[in-house]
Parts: sequence; C-alpha cells; structure tokens
Amino acid sequence: MLSSQLLRFLLVGGLNTAVGYALFAGFVWAGLPYPGAIALATVLGVAFNFQSTGRLVFGGAPLSQLGRFVAVYGVVYLINVGSVALLLRLGFNVYLANATVLLPLALVAFVLQRRFVFASP
Repeated sequence: MLSSQLLRFLLVGGLNTAVGYALFAGFVWAGLPYPGAIALATVLGVAFNFQSTGRLVFGGAPLSQLGRFVAVYGVVYLINVGSVALLLRLGFNVYLANATVLLPLALVAFVLQRRFVFASP
C-alpha cells in the first residue's frame, strides 16, 4: 500500500508542483523576492493541493484535517526557504536552487502528510 500511495502522491504532486513552480517563477520574474514568491505560490496552491492530495492519494479530505495540512505546508515552506538560501550562497541561481529542492521537499511532505494529516486511525 505504501508504494502505491507514494506513487499516487508523486503523480498528483507532480501536477501540484508544476503549478506551484510556475507560480513561483512568475512571481520572481515579476520582481518579488524569493521568500515572498515561495510563500505566495504555497498559499495559492494549498486549497487545490489539499483536495487533490487528500482525495486522490489518501482517500479523503475532511476539512477537520485542513489545519494540520496547512501546518505541514508551513514546515515545508521553512525548509524550502532555508534550502534555497543555502544554495544561493553556494552560487546557484534562484530558479535552479528552488528546482533542486523540489524532490526532497516532496518526500518530506509525503512523510509528514501521511503521519500527521491523513494518518489512518
């Protein structure tokens, strides 16, 4: 079950990530500093991601779990901003830095959502 759930998470997450990254890149291109661009892209994606991930990956998305879902996104946001800042200091450009952390962040998000948001009783 874990492997099929992880596969569904990665597929649904691929769509969510493509939309989120496009938003991020557009906001940076428009002149927004990367922490704000990451924050805005994250906020705009949360409602869609909650529904798509909850329903297609974990079998449901009751509103009672939305607070924990948002909290997980808060943790992922902090890791994202910190990782991008580190990669920028190492000479990466902002686009490549954020793209580099996408897969590791997806795995962190999966584990946190599986354990703390959509955990089976």
